[in-house]
Amino acid sequence: MSDHTDHHAPEGLRTRGTVVVVPGRGETRTTYGRLAARLAADAYRVRVVDAPDLAATGAGASDGTDAALTRFGALLAEAVDGTAGSEGVTEPLVLLGADAGAAALAVHLGRTGTLPGGRRPDAVVLAGLPGRTAPGFGGWDEELDVRTSCPVHRGTLSDDTEVGRGSLGRALPDALLAAAYDTQLGMPALFLVGDADPLADRDALVRTAESLHRARLSVVRGARHDVLNDVQHRSVAAEIVSFLETLRNELVPPVAVATSAW
Repeated sequence: MSDHTDHHAPEGLRTRGTVVVVPGRGETRTTYGRLAARLAADAYRVRVVDAPDLAATGAGASDGTDAALTRFGALLAEAVDGTAGSEGVTEPLVLLGADAGAAALAVHLGRTGTLPGGRRPDAVVLAGLPGRTAPGFGGWDEELDVRTSCPVHRGTLSDDTEVGRGSLGRALPDALLAAAYDTQLGMPALFLVGDADPLADRDALVRTAESLHRARLSVVRGARHDVLNDVQHRSVAAEIVSFLETLRNELVPPVAVATSAW
């Protein structure tokens, strides 16, 4: 069985880059079908991989976390290489992670700057990076309320029998989150967070983004934890596409506002 899902640019259009999506806790590749299709419609090659297994194995589980990150890096490198066509992987290569996927990318790329084999991503998008505390949930409806208010996304999660219900109530390893917020990314980074995300540590996110040489923190009004898939998903996808196009233009935004009434 495949460990990834592919979305291609429309036939006849030149592919503008490659985006590899890493889901978060409890999520499956199906969770990101809508986002991936929208990015692909803008002529980006998109591959969605399985969520990383980063669960702590007990108190002081740094060794287990390191081993999990090593496995994650190897699988991610394999997934990226698998997108190559006759002319190789279409660049720019951007890695996009949500929740635990964002934490894993932040730590792995902060440590090495490259994937196993030496390939260097051109940029990273980190969405819904969680804080260090995990709330308890009274049931699936409460977890859904933390994740999203989008009825379509709620239905996608509820109908997917592979979704790990209760997963957001299990904290990520402290060592992983500490390293994620202390990451030293050597590439452009876009952070995305919902201003109604109860799992977010906004102060820590601001500190991390401000500490990096080329980082942007975008706050989505009204969005909850699943910021890539909440009610504002069209605007979020547009923000990602804008970042991708800016990246292709040496971080100079193609559009500048000269005057505006709002």
